[in-house]
Amino acid sequence: MNKREEEKLLRQKEKLEKERQRLKKMRIYEEEYGMYGRICGIDEAGRGPLAGPVVAGAVILPADAQILYLNDSKKLSEKRREALYDEIMEKAVSVGVGIIGPERIEEINILQATYEAMRKAVADLSLKPDVLLNDAVTIPEVEIKQVPVIKGDAKSVSIAAASIIAKVTRDRLMKEYDQAMPGYGFGRHKGYGTKEHIESLKRLGPCPIHRRTFIRKFV
Repeated sequence: MNKREEEKLLRQKEKLEKERQRLKKMRIYEEEYGMYGRICGIDEAGRGPLAGPVVAGAVILPADAQILYLNDSKKLSEKRREALYDEIMEKAVSVGVGIIGPERIEEINILQATYEAMRKAVADLSLKPDVLLNDAVTIPEVEIKQVPVIKGDAKSVSIAAASIIAKVTRDRLMKEYDQAMPGYGFGRHKGYGTKEHIESLKRLGPCPIHRRTFIRKFV
């Protein structure tokens, strides 16, 4: 091994150690509340888009889980999210998903729909958790101990894992909608209010997955 290769290997080791230290800091809440029992992270994707469902993820990780590069899903590339999704599904003790569609969002409003998706995600778990680490919210009508964590998807490995499950699940659904309802570009913007989306909405009019109160000012 020459000097350049040695230096490259050293940089890789330093980078790996830095990542492990970052993940260690993201286990603070899991360690603090681990005394209560099984920890579950909760997060959602899709509160802001003009179209499509809101999706919640619930993830129970093993206490010794090592999933490198786990982070807030919004800070990751699509390729990284997809890879982490597979690793989370492989290593998690249990994963739950809750999906609430546009009609229900319109019926009860997006905040209540988000809570409902979170309750569904918890109910979808194969094991009942003892503590819920939530990204910034307290979910009504849930008797399990809850800990709201501001910007939790960047501070807790459990919430980060849940954010990835929710985001990837929703993105995959939007790609399916793109095939079923071409012309809107759902596979690219995932229903968010991009210039492309708004222009297509004005040109084609709303489709069945648009949230009527969200698009009112555009049509």
